[in-house]
Amino acid sequence: MRLRSLLADCGVVGVEVVGEAGSAPEALHVLSITGVDLLLLDIHMPGLNGLEVARRLREQAQREGNPAAPAVVFVTAHAEHALDAFELNACDYLTKPVRRQRLQEALQRVAQRLGHTFMAPPTTAAPPDKVLVVSDRGRILRIPFSELVSLKAEMKYVTLRTLTHTYVLDDALVDLEQRLGDAAVRIHRSAVVAKAAIRALEKRALPGAEDGDANESWAVHLAPTDEWLPVSRRQLAAVREALVAPA
Repeated sequence: MRLRSLLADCGVVGVEVVGEAGSAPEALHVLSITGVDLLLLDIHMPGLNGLEVARRLREQAQREGNPAAPAVVFVTAHAEHALDAFELNACDYLTKPVRRQRLQEALQRVAQRLGHTFMAPPTTAAPPDKVLVVSDRGRILRIPFSELVSLKAEMKYVTLRTLTHTYVLDDALVDLEQRLGDAAVRIHRSAVVAKAAIRALEKRALPGAEDGDANESWAVHLAPTDEWLPVSRRQLAAVREALVAPA
């Protein structure tokens, strides 16, 4: 009832509740007869838990080669299952009590993953954007945080990528990381990325990645530049935590 009320109240256009279920078997039955784009799924349920439901849906989609398998957003009071949820390629992980803003953000992520445009967030006055002041070959630049994508240490310099430009900085990567604070996360000993630019964390075939077999390497997808960057084993937990943490 709470989720139904939030969905009706959070400024979403084109979203319809097509089914509700009080247990895992009931949910699987509804999904077998009704096509859905998104499943808002609890974890602790009678009998089969939500993680197992998501696992079965993913395995079924893989067996059938079904690209229309529903996206999953977990909604639970138990934050300790977040890493397991993202191992199952969940779009988001909401902890109860769910806030309207977090539900809106989850729906935006689902829309981006599915290529839909059903999300119409309410118009609110945006706070002033923070800026990163850097030195680019003698020039002093003010780079808005919202335009940042990634920073990579290369030789004696740091390459900073934004939505539209690439800059070569004299600043040290560790110093830039500290100045960005919670807006960025280190993914590798020589790379820091803007949290807002990350759209996915998954295993990818990335030749040259540092963690063993290229087919078993974790990587993040940066939506603005459509590139995959490797995540080191040492930084994996921090990247997962950054994706799960409320905005």
